[in-house]
Amino acid sequence: MRLDDFIDIEANERAERRRLAKEKSYEILDHVESVADRVERTVSGDSVVGSVSPSIFVGRSNYPEVSTGILSPVGNEGDAGRFVTSGAWYDEDVDLTEVFRRRTSLLNSRRSASVDVADTWEGFVGVGREVAIADRPVDVEIGLDADPTVDFDADGASPPTGPSAPARSASLGENPHIPRAVEKTLEDDDWRAEGAINYLYRRGFDVYEVNTILSAGALGRAENRRLVPTRWSITAVDDTVGGFLRGSLRDAPSVDGVEIHRNEFLGNAYWVILAPGQWEYELVELKAPGSVWNPDPEAGMWLAADREGYEGRTGYVEETAGAYHAARLAALEHLDERGRTAKCLVLRHVSDDYWGPAGVWQVREGVRHAFEGEHATAETLADAVRGVVDYLPASLADLRRKSAMVAGLQTTLDRF
Repeated sequence: MRLDDFIDIEANERAERRRLAKEKSYEILDHVESVADRVERTVSGDSVVGSVSPSIFVGRSNYPEVSTGILSPVGNEGDAGRFVTSGAWYDEDVDLTEVFRRRTSLLNSRRSASVDVADTWEGFVGVGREVAIADRPVDVEIGLDADPTVDFDADGASPPTGPSAPARSASLGENPHIPRAVEKTLEDDDWRAEGAINYLYRRGFDVYEVNTILSAGALGRAENRRLVPTRWSITAVDDTVGGFLRGSLRDAPSVDGVEIHRNEFLGNAYWVILAPGQWEYELVELKAPGSVWNPDPEAGMWLAADREGYEGRTGYVEETAGAYHAARLAALEHLDERGRTAKCLVLRHVSDDYWGPAGVWQVREGVRHAFEGEHATAETLADAVRGVVDYLPASLADLRRKSAMVAGLQTTLDRF
C-alpha cells in the first residue's frame, strides 16, 4: 500500500488549537483545589477513614531520604482502579484533560523515609509496599498530620500530581491479595532485580504493574531491596524488559520488507519505520513551538534523538530520556510477537496540542497501537523516510543533521 493511500493528513495547517495551555492550566488547577476541599470534608478528626489505595508514589528529591506516598482517590473509592495509569487509558480513549483530572484526583499521603527497606513490612512504609504488590486496590486508613496542600504546575516537565498531605500513620483495612508470582520473587532472597523483572513480565504482568512493584523495593536480593523513585522505576523496567526482548530476537529472521506504521495519541503523532536488517533503533522527536517541551511559540521546531546498534547502548540516553525506552519496548514487543527483527526508526511529532506532560506511558501506548491494522510499505528505507518527511514539520536536511540513521542514508537520498 502506498503511503499517500495509507493515510490522509492535512499537511501545512492545523485547525484552531483546542485550548491554550494557560486556559487548561487554570481549569485543572480549579479541579485540584476542589479535590483538596473534598479531602478536607471527608477527614474524620485527623484521619482519612475508609479510603482505598490503588498505588504508591516514591519521589526522587533528597535521595536516599525520599518522600514515599500512598495514593487514594478520596470520594471515588468505588472506581479506584481507574485512577491508576495503565494501558487501559488508551483503550478508553482518554483525552489530555481527562489524564490530568485522573492524576490530580489522587491524594498523596506522604512521609519521608530511607530507601533502604530490606524486609520492612510494618508502619507507613510497610503499608505502602503492601499496596504496591497487591493486584487490586486496598482498603487503608491513613492518619494525616495536616490539611492537604496543592502544588501544581501544568507547564512543568513532570506529569501532574494531586493534593498532598503529610501522614502520621497508615494501616490496612483488609488483607491485600498478592499474586503468587510476586510472592515467589519476594521469597527468593538471592534473585537479582533484573531477573525478577523479566520473570514477572513473562508471567503476564504488564510493565505498569512491574514498575510499581520495583518502586516499592519488592524486587532484588534481600539485602539490596530499596525504594526506587517512581520516575526511575518506570524507565528501569522499560529498559530491562526491552533488553531482554532484544536479546531474544538476536538470531531471529528479519522482516521481509520496509513497513511504515503510524498512530496519533494525545497530540503526539508516531511514525514507526521497520526495515530489513539486524536490530538498530533510533527515536527522533520533533517538538513543535508552543508544545509543553518547546513552549516558546517563536522558537521553531526542536529536534532530539538517541539511538542504539545491534548490541544496545552502554551510556545514558541524553536527549529523549524515558520516551526512548518506552518507544523501544513497544517496538520490540511487536517484533517479538512476530518472531522477527528489524531496523527501527521511530519519529515522534509532538504538536502544540500536547499542552501538558502526560508521562511516558502515552509514548509506550502510542507506539504499541501504531502496529494495529494496516500499514504502508516502501521499496527502501530511504524511500520510506522521504515519504514520511512530507507529513512532518521538518525538512529532510533537518532530519539528516539530527538522525544518525537518516544521515546513513545520505548517499541514497542525495539524488533527490
